[in-house]
Amino acid sequence: METLKEILSPDFLLRNSVYTSVLIGVACPLIGVFLVLRRLVFMGVALPQISSTGVAIALSVPMWLGARPDHAAHSEHVIAFAGSMVFSLAAILVLAFLERRGRSLAEGRLGTAYVVASALSILLLSKNRYAEVGWLDLLKGEIITVDNFDLIFTAATLAVVLLVLGLCHKEILFVSFDRAMAATLGKNVLFWDVLLYLLIGVTVSMAVLSVGPLIAFGFLLIPALVAHLFARNMKWFVVLAPLVGGVTAFLGFWLAYTKDLPVGPTDVVLLGLIYVLGLIAKKLGAFGRR
Repeated sequence: METLKEILSPDFLLRNSVYTSVLIGVACPLIGVFLVLRRLVFMGVALPQISSTGVAIALSVPMWLGARPDHAAHSEHVIAFAGSMVFSLAAILVLAFLERRGRSLAEGRLGTAYVVASALSILLLSKNRYAEVGWLDLLKGEIITVDNFDLIFTAATLAVVLLVLGLCHKEILFVSFDRAMAATLGKNVLFWDVLLYLLIGVTVSMAVLSVGPLIAFGFLLIPALVAHLFARNMKWFVVLAPLVGGVTAFLGFWLAYTKDLPVGPTDVVLLGLIYVLGLIAKKLGAFGRR
């Protein structure tokens, strides 16, 4: 309990890391709900890694041009976010276009994108003499200390995403749940698709910048899968997913801090354990009803 009191203290040294983890734990599952609804789980695997490649390239450009990044002015974070956004949105649009055209081997394309993007991002940053500021560790899944600027930037960006999602959730849910019916009723399916892809791109980019691709992927999909086991309707699906993500993010940080473990992998393993326990509980409940 003493450790819990220390983490909850406003003077806690890593308080910004806690806040950022919880923010990502709440925002990513809300986007993950739509990935699960649209059966785009493989896209959720590939996107964080593709986004990390955008980060790596954006951070490498100043070195290629012979300039030194201005860390003190936080311009590096903004540049990384821009690179991440460009790559995320480009990947979403290309993959969605190929999917709508009915091209085969979608899983193969996404798997290839994941592997190549993961390797390329690490290679680029390993040759960048400024990688010691923490970007390489972040892309490997290690959550580092978050300063006030990064916390405010993350919170403001995710707040905009959640605001838009809250205002347009009925239309986006309808199009995601039954595209054919939405088109029949005269809904602008293309517009809502593009808006959703934009929200996915922004969320993935910010999550990768804040906690790395490993944790971003874990929070995108596993809380939504857990919620899908127990939600009786869409309302509970949307409520349970961020609740599972936010609580797990805090508990994972608490456990990692107590046991001196890396926060990111601890979060993902804890999410996996919760999912397995949920599957067992679901099976036992079904067996009991029989």
